[in-house]
Amino acid sequence: MRRLLTIALVSGSLAGAALAQDAPVVSATVKKVDTAQGKITLDHGPIKNLDMDGMTMVFKAADPAMLKDVKAGDKVKFTADRVNGQITVTKLQKAK
Repeated sequence: MRRLLTIALVSGSLAGAALAQDAPVVSATVKKVDTAQGKITLDHGPIKNLDMDGMTMVFKAADPAMLKDVKAGDKVKFTADRVNGQITVTKLQKAK
């Protein structure tokens, strides 16, 4: 029974990672960074995998360390997905 549970958990984790890799890259402008809370406010274009129009909204960061290199006004590219029921930035980088 434990073995089946372990296999199910590992499979679920791998499936989640695969989904995050398939998320489309979205362009955005950083409006605010809250490193203490691990959140970022982005003015972004449409996020197709979440069926979301472009807007300004607050996202949780999957890894709060990704927020240390960005500040308000920066142009960024990011991916987002639902993680544990929350819309979360899974990858973030400054736009070139």
